Amino acid sequence: MNKPTVLFICTHNSARSQMAEGYIKNRYGDRYTAYSAGTEVTNVHPLAIEVMDEIGIDISNHRSKPLLEFFDTDIDFVVTVCDGAKSVCPVFPGAKKTIHQGFPDPSSGNGSDEEKLPVFRAVRDEIIRWIDENVKSGGVLVQ
Repeated sequence: MNKPTVLFICTHNSARSQMAEGYIKNRYGDRYTAYSAGTEVTNVHPLAIEVMDEIGIDISNHRSKPLLEFFDTDIDFVVTVCDGAKSVCPVFPGAKKTIHQGFPDPSSGNGSDEEKLPVFRAVRDEIIRWIDENVKSGGVLVQ
């Protein structure tokens, strides 16, 4: 049986989409294949790695990936997790369903890493809640 594929897209593929990919792989990897990409390639944010590690999910080996890398991949669900990605990539070639669920950019705030950590945690928790709600029967990530 083929598992549905989910591609999470954000602008830099550095935090929100990386956390979503890591969570769904860890929690629902038996039911979904997950990827993430960005409209611009940067680096995975160290605080995203840190807050995922806090809940036992290691995304330290993740890398920021361009959208083009997935153009030949069979994608069931595309989830844009920021307004920037939605405006740049309103449709993804070949995707069966496109969903927009924006989350705040945890890396956009000012301050020290200590001051940013609570923001990263809050966004991580929002992403987890949204994924958990939407992999259940009737959610948007169900075929």
